[in-house]
Amino acid sequence: MSLIVFDLDGTLIDSRRDLADAANALIAERGGAPLPEETIGRMVGDGAAALVRRALTAAAVPLDESSVPRFLELYDSRLLRTTRAYPGIPEALSALQQHGALTVLTNKPLAHTCKLLAALDLASFFGSVIGGDGPFARKPDPAGLLHLMAEHRTQPSRTIMVGDSPIDAATAHAASTRFCWARYGFGALDGAQAASVANMPADIPAAVGSLLQ
Repeated sequence: MSLIVFDLDGTLIDSRRDLADAANALIAERGGAPLPEETIGRMVGDGAAALVRRALTAAAVPLDESSVPRFLELYDSRLLRTTRAYPGIPEALSALQQHGALTVLTNKPLAHTCKLLAALDLASFFGSVIGGDGPFARKPDPAGLLHLMAEHRTQPSRTIMVGDSPIDAATAHAASTRFCWARYGFGALDGAQAASVANMPADIPAAVGSLLQ
């Protein structure tokens, strides 16, 4: 049995603009100037609290205990304004089902994750979904990935983590699994830690397949 574990933002879905708009709305509420979408995109990956801290710090806006809850409210109202699955993702997931079980491991809150997967017609591909606000420590801690491996009874050599960021690469390394870099995403990764590279979603089945041979 093989297990293919996907990151969400920047790997399955292009959510950069909605995340950036929510962060900039928070910054504007607190008197700051907006940040470029690309800059905020590079801040994504460690969860909402880290994104808010990085964005407010970059905008020279004070951070307080209301910052993260307010960001989540602002983001919830923008969740699906522009966010879409990357072109070719449904077809790639369909092709990958022959290789084994598909799951999602993200630092995004579970409620937002499940709402996005359902709205974008991706939920049916995944047997398990772990968000960043559940019982497991967030990536790059390997706890969530190790749980998925135990749940699906797979070994590290038969487990592939697919993601776009250094967080995903570090998670795979910590769990001794293979890593496939989603190069088309918006994570700031140079690919040095990738065992395989997908330049576009259509490349994922072949890239993952090569790691499972």
